[in-house]
Amino acid sequence: MDIRKVKKLIELLEESGVAEIEIREGEESVRISRYGQMAPGTMIAAPGPATAVTPDAGGVGQTPDTSKPPDEIPDGHTVRSPMVGTLYLAPSPGAKPFVEIGSEVKTGDTLCIIEAMKMMNQIESDTDGRVRAILAENGDPVEFDQPLFVIE
Repeated sequence: MDIRKVKKLIELLEESGVAEIEIREGEESVRISRYGQMAPGTMIAAPGPATAVTPDAGGVGQTPDTSKPPDEIPDGHTVRSPMVGTLYLAPSPGAKPFVEIGSEVKTGDTLCIIEAMKMMNQIESDTDGRVRAILAENGDPVEFDQPLFVIE
């Protein structure tokens, strides 16, 4: 991919306020992301196969640990992520979340959506009860077996 195109994409990203953009041209792809951990307006361009990168003190490309330590997870039935992906707490941007803390849920009720490989996967409650805690935020990357909800 031509470096001039990448520079133009960075400019468009800065002007639009969009957090992330990914473009594919044949075999090549580039994903440009802006994260809250970086200084405003700073971006990372990663030519080649598209990969998510997150800057940190140790370097680029490490996955952030979004899970809470075990001592911070309240007692109750923990619903865990069945896959790696991006967590969405609502069916669309600006829509009401599927559940909130205090919501009553029944077995089979949708708790969230996890996007994995461009597929939207509904995550359903596997028990009846009240949502006591939501352990991840909308748009967070989640890992396999990461605690997401506590239901009592």
